[in-house]
Amino acid sequence: MSLELGLDTFGDIAEGPDGAPLHPATVVREVLAEGELADRLGLDFFGVGEHHRDDYAVSAPDVVLAALASRTERIRLGTSVTVLSSDDPVRVFERFSTVDAVSNGRAEITVGRGSFIESFPLFGLDLADYETLFEEKLDLLAAIVSEQPVRWEGSTRPPLSVDRIMPATESGRLPVWVGVGGTPQSVVRAAHYGFPVVIAIIGGSARQFAPLADLYRRALTEMGKDELPVGVHSPGYVAATDEQARDEFMPHFLPYMNKLGRERRWAPMGKEQALAQLGPGGAVYCGSPDTVAAKIVDTVQVLGLSRFQLKYSFGTLPHDQRMECIRLYAEEVVPRVRAQLGER
Repeated sequence: MSLELGLDTFGDIAEGPDGAPLHPATVVREVLAEGELADRLGLDFFGVGEHHRDDYAVSAPDVVLAALASRTERIRLGTSVTVLSSDDPVRVFERFSTVDAVSNGRAEITVGRGSFIESFPLFGLDLADYETLFEEKLDLLAAIVSEQPVRWEGSTRPPLSVDRIMPATESGRLPVWVGVGGTPQSVVRAAHYGFPVVIAIIGGSARQFAPLADLYRRALTEMGKDELPVGVHSPGYVAATDEQARDEFMPHFLPYMNKLGRERRWAPMGKEQALAQLGPGGAVYCGSPDTVAAKIVDTVQVLGLSRFQLKYSFGTLPHDQRMECIRLYAEEVVPRVRAQLGER
């Protein structure tokens, strides 16, 4: 199975020349330009995350992906992630099977709980139902994407009995991945439904997640299922040199990590801790093309990956730097990764 190399963005809201946050409409248009560039340069995947807070512009990734579908030719278009817990699985399928039609079969979904909880009160959901909502909605989505008659009952919505949900996909199955953090239950659940996984590594070494990838593969084997892809989503930034990458990325990385830390009551992150995350044992793939390629190759080999997704937008990192990062990733990093792995 050939390695897929792609990109993720949440539509992070950067600052304009006056230092004020850009309007979300401007950021959405920037995301479209970034997706177009990724397609033009031959990358395999472009993922757009769903959030419902004022530091990210994308709350309706299916709409953004539909717009990208008409402006791109070959790149696969998906989510990173769709917050299934606060959505309706029927509508999720309807929206993304429509994107699949518009894109000539290039759509996919990565579902997850999401790393924020703003969507729960926004859509009138109780956080006390956090686990049940995701488990039942994933169960229903699994039934729906088989594109067979659905006969389903649960506790979070009335029973569903329907012979067909429209529009059907031309291939007969809409690709669904499950975004997972570090919990064994998440990968075992994904294996149960026969869904590939994307491991979100946003802190620490990728090597720490090797037992999780091994557990997923063991679960597939024990359940009598075929081997399925494993992907990784991690933040990163590429510039001409390691020093330039650090200098350009750190002013956006460290303040944003501490902003999240204040929200989640983490201890403040200092500059040395931040630099460690950018180093060989950290979660951030930041540096020159040689440095980033070597780190990706190591992660691919340690975890046995089928896909790597670089989360290239981060905090207030501006659009022009994101575009240059995409260019270097596609033209310099990807060829190095493929050469080191013996792929053409």
